[in-house]
Amino acid sequence: MTTDERRATAGLSIIFGLRMLGLFLILPVFALYGQDLAGATPTLIGLAIGAYGLTQAVLQIPFGMLSDRIGRRPVIMLGLLLFAAGSGVAAEAESIVGVIAGRALQGCGAIAAAVMALAADLTREQQRTKTMALIGISVGAAFLAALLIAPAVAAGLGLPGVFWTTAGFAVLAMLLLFLLVPAGGEARFRPEVNARAGGLPVVLRHPDLLRLDLGVLVLHLVLTASFVVLPIILEQRLGIGRGDHWMVYVPVLVLSVGGMGLLISIGERRRILHRLLAGVAILVIAADLLLAGFSHQLWLVVLALFVFFVGFNTLEASLPSLLTRFSPAGLRGTALGVYATAQFMGAFLGGLLGGMIQGAFGVSGVFVFCAIAAAIWLVVALGLRPPADFRAQADQMETP
Repeated sequence: MTTDERRATAGLSIIFGLRMLGLFLILPVFALYGQDLAGATPTLIGLAIGAYGLTQAVLQIPFGMLSDRIGRRPVIMLGLLLFAAGSGVAAEAESIVGVIAGRALQGCGAIAAAVMALAADLTREQQRTKTMALIGISVGAAFLAALLIAPAVAAGLGLPGVFWTTAGFAVLAMLLLFLLVPAGGEARFRPEVNARAGGLPVVLRHPDLLRLDLGVLVLHLVLTASFVVLPIILEQRLGIGRGDHWMVYVPVLVLSVGGMGLLISIGERRRILHRLLAGVAILVIAADLLLAGFSHQLWLVVLALFVFFVGFNTLEASLPSLLTRFSPAGLRGTALGVYATAQFMGAFLGGLLGGMIQGAFGVSGVFVFCAIAAAIWLVVALGLRPPADFRAQADQMETP
């Protein structure tokens, strides 16, 4: 990478990670601490966990299209301001309904598409997979940090302290946008990625993009639904104190990064990253079935979480990279807007349905539901074609 590419990759990865850290911070604690809020029920707790996903889903396409028109940076700044405001609303809430409203306002900061589009604008094609992988890793790092930080913050400052901490992360991300990310190079300066009219129908008719969109929807549905019940499993079934849950999560996540790196390296080197997705879906299904049937045994829970996070991290890094390769010229921001819409709709549905299924069928029912969702995407993923650059390189290798 060039110096500017390294700066862009580092800056945008940190910004994306800080925003996701703010969203993830309640996952390890809210299922437990949210029970003390006025009006709390399993369904409303799940809705509070996933509420940000609904407003994110509604606004990602408009924000992505807007970033194609006026530039990425103004859209990113607006989104971070809205996210900080929503954090303040949630911090001041005394009821579950107030937290839901704050989480929904947090979600109005729909910057995922603009961040990924800016990362693609500022890096060359041959470096883009590295950049997208590092942004994906930042999501995993944010999740790891949330597992470490959230229990301590919640124990010391309560839920309001958790939400004020997320507001601080948003302010820090704003500063980094100006201080670390190189200026210039956005889509308006590059004819090959300039916005063009009528792009949304083109993106919505593209079969390979739709397969990737479904993949990220299912991935975040499964993640959010799982964390509606995982804290309960650790505390009530395995007897692990609230402040000690990180001792299970952190080693699993750290080790899973190595598994992710190995899988992505194989996929890129052999030009089979698009085929690897189906195998990773099988890992997610296996992990959910283990959690559904054996959540009373600590070593099996740890094994299932390791397998799940290898799959989660691999998909989180590889799906956006593949998406930028399939995106039609001039529609990268729009395509990433649709992708991010699917991602956050998955988070919303995971929180809502996870809470509802827990209330109706218990903890195991949530994981069976997640396994079924992953199996549906497995079937869809089998039809994914190789992207153009994979096909071109394969043709060159076959030419004598």
